[in-house]
Amino acid sequence: STARERKMTDPLHSSTDLSEGKEKLRLKQEVGLISGVSLIAGTMIGSGIFMSPEWVLHHMGNPASSLLIWAACGLLAMFGALSYAELGTIIKESGGEYIYILRIFGSFPAFLFAYTSVILVRPASLAAVCLSFAEYAIAPFYPGCPSPQVAIKCVAAACILVLTIINCLNVRLATSVMNIFTAAKLLALLVIVVGGLVLLAKGQTQSFQNGFQGTTAGIGTVGVAFYQGLWSYDGWNNLNYVTEELKKPEVTLPRALMIAIPLVTCLYLLVNVSYLAAMTPSELLSSGAVAVTWGDKVLGSWAWLISLSVALSTFGSSNGTFFSGGRVCYIAAREGHMPDILSMAHVRCLTPSPALLFTSAMSLIMIISGSFTSIVNFFSFMAWFFYGMTISGLLYLKIKKPELPRSYKVPVIIPIIVLMAAAYLVLAPIIDQPQIEIVYLVLFIFSGIILYFPLVRFKYHPHFLQRVTLHLQLLLEVAPTTRDAN
Repeated sequence: STARERKMTDPLHSSTDLSEGKEKLRLKQEVGLISGVSLIAGTMIGSGIFMSPEWVLHHMGNPASSLLIWAACGLLAMFGALSYAELGTIIKESGGEYIYILRIFGSFPAFLFAYTSVILVRPASLAAVCLSFAEYAIAPFYPGCPSPQVAIKCVAAACILVLTIINCLNVRLATSVMNIFTAAKLLALLVIVVGGLVLLAKGQTQSFQNGFQGTTAGIGTVGVAFYQGLWSYDGWNNLNYVTEELKKPEVTLPRALMIAIPLVTCLYLLVNVSYLAAMTPSELLSSGAVAVTWGDKVLGSWAWLISLSVALSTFGSSNGTFFSGGRVCYIAAREGHMPDILSMAHVRCLTPSPALLFTSAMSLIMIISGSFTSIVNFFSFMAWFFYGMTISGLLYLKIKKPELPRSYKVPVIIPIIVLMAAAYLVLAPIIDQPQIEIVYLVLFIFSGIILYFPLVRFKYHPHFLQRVTLHLQLLLEVAPTTRDAN
C-alpha cells in the first residue's frame, strides 16, 4: 500500500507528513516520572500477588523457600529492567522487545516476535489479569461457594471493553487511571503488610518454624515456581513499550525503573510474610483467593475491603497491560510487519485506536477459551524466550558496538545473569516435565514463516486489503503517524 511504501523508503526517524507536509501526526509525550513509576508498579502489582502465593508455595513445598523464590524473582526483574534501560537509551523508540530485536537482529526474528506477541502473548496476559479481576469483583456476590465461570468471563469481557474506551479516548486519561489505581493498590498492600506485622508482634510465627522442611528440589518444579512468581513481577519492561511517549526518556526510563521495582519487591515479600502469619501453609494452599482468606481471618466484618482492593488493583494492572500491549501492535504495523490500519492514530484523540481495538478483540477470544493458571504458564514460557533473545542483543551491542551513544550503562555481568536465567526458565520445564503444549507453542511461532515471506519479504499486498484499509480509515477516523525523533 501507499502508506507502507512511504514508510519503508523513509530513513530512520523520518517524518510522515499529512496535509501536503503542513501537519505531522504523532503520539504525545505525556508520560513523566510519576506516570512512569505508576505504569511499572501499577502493572506489576495486579493479580499475581493475590493469586500466585499459593502456587509458589505448592511447588516449593515450604514457606522459607517460597519466600526465597519471591526475592529471587524481584532481583531477576530488577536485573532485566536495568538491562532494558540501557537498550532504551540506545534505541529511543517505542515497542520494547520488538523494536530492539528489529534493530539488532533484523526483520525476520522481529516479525516472529510481533506475530507471536500481538496474537497470543499480550492478549493472553491481559486476559489472565482481567479474569482474576472478575473473580475478585464478583466473589462477594457468591459467599461460601465458587463463582460461576460464565459470570467471571462476562465481567472480564466487560473490563476489557471499558479499558478499550478509556485508552482510545485519551492518553492522559489512561495515565490518570493508572496513577489513581496505583495509589489505591499500594494502600491495599500496606493494609495487608501492617496487619501481618501486628500478627507477628503478637507471636503468630508458627508458619516460619522449620521453614525449609520439605523443600522441593526438582529443576522443573523450581522453574514452574519461578513462572508463578515472575508472573507477579511481569510489567517491569512496560515503560520500554512507550519510550516515544516519555518526557526525557534518557532520564525518566532508568529513574522510574530504579524506584518502582525495589518498591514492589519489598511489598511482595512483606505481603507474603503477612499471609503466612495469618494462615498455616496448609490453609494457604487450600485457599482459592489468598487475600480474601487473609481478610476473613484478620479484618473480620471489614473483609469486603480486601475484595474491593484486589478488584481495583487488578483493574489498574490490566489498564497498564492494555496501554503497553497496544503499542506493540501499533509499532509493528508502523514498521510494515502488521496491516497498515494498525499503525494509524485517531486524528483528534491522538491514540493508536486501531491497534488497541485489535488487542481488545484478541483478548476477548482468550477469555472465552482459557483459564488463569494455564494462561500464566503459557505466557511465561513465551515471554522469557523473547526476553532472552532481547538480552542477547544487548550483549551483542556491548561487545560489537561500544561506541554507540547511551546515557546509561549496566554492568555486563547483569545481562549475562538475566540471559542465563531466561535459558533456565525456557529449558528447565521442557527437560524435567515435557508437555505437548510446548510443542504447539513452538510450532505456532514458526508458523509465522508462512506469512512473513509473501507479505513482508516480497511485499505482496492484495488489492482488496488496500480497499479494506481505506474504508476502515474513514470509519475509525485515523491517519498514518510519524516516529518521534528523540
